[in-house]
Amino acid sequence: MEIITGVERRRRWRLEEKLRIVAEVEQPGASFADVARRHEVSRGLLWNWRGQVRRGELVPEPMPMFLPVQITADPSVAVPAPVQAAAPCEAARVEITLPDGTCIRVGADVGLATLRRALTAVRR
Repeated sequence: MEIITGVERRRRWRLEEKLRIVAEVEQPGASFADVARRHEVSRGLLWNWRGQVRRGELVPEPMPMFLPVQITADPSVAVPAPVQAAAPCEAARVEITLPDGTCIRVGADVGLATLRRALTAVRR
């Protein structure tokens, strides 16, 4: 008999962990039961994960990538003059120009919360 005191919780497995464990099962000579025991996973759950991988339901997330962007001028918005090259001391700055012409310059030392508050104040 097993007496459980406290709250029993379900384990949450990250996608990477599931895929890594299933990959171990797929290795030549790997024992299904040994892999399940080593990772403290039931064989049924491991069998389910393996089926999901084979059906393509459990796949790694694609790596983030940069996509090319083309900016076209909106005829109703005035286009600001081209920005001159920044001096080396200003290289760690970001300049945000809003459609109404408002310009915000932010240094690398400004936190996300501060930037969010500033943008919220400008939009009002």
